[in-house]
Amino acid sequence: MRSLRWAAAGVCVTFTRGLSPEEVFTRYGADPDQARPLDWDTALDLSEGDSEDGEVSLLRAGGRGDWTFCVEEDGDIGFWAETLAKLSRGTETYSVLTTDGLDVFQYWRDGACAENFEPGMEHTRPGRTASWWDRMEAALAAHGDEGAGMAPVVALVLDHLGITLDDDTLAGPWPSLTLAQDDVTA
Repeated sequence: MRSLRWAAAGVCVTFTRGLSPEEVFTRYGADPDQARPLDWDTALDLSEGDSEDGEVSLLRAGGRGDWTFCVEEDGDIGFWAETLAKLSRGTETYSVLTTDGLDVFQYWRDGACAENFEPGMEHTRPGRTASWWDRMEAALAAHGDEGAGMAPVVALVLDHLGITLDDDTLAGPWPSLTLAQDDVTA
């Protein structure tokens, strides 16, 4: 498995089929005209600290095959039901959130949540038998390293989508912008 250190902690990532990075930014509630192609280190400098408006998320988006990813550093806008409903309208979106104390997988189709659970937390296990739950539990068990965070889950989703988004790929220049959570448009 290629290195996915970026997916270990403090990140939310969405994968949406058939949208451009600009449309993904718009559906997040951001102005895509504010995006600049920045490498990972330079982009991280954009989001240092909070703005006067509250929490600020760093969004970095790009296309991989039929899918557009949006990696959100230290934010959770891509975990919000409102955002996922907008992202998945007319398409489908996968979301993986990992923070201190909360790890969540969501799958949305055409504005509706199809799956939502916390991998490894039995009390959130979906009732459907044909879900992602078993595959994710197997991936987490096979990896066995608690320090890996949600990297095994992200690897499973990437494999399912047929795309690569490893540390080296994400380190390159991708359209990047910051978005104050209080500024997210309805």
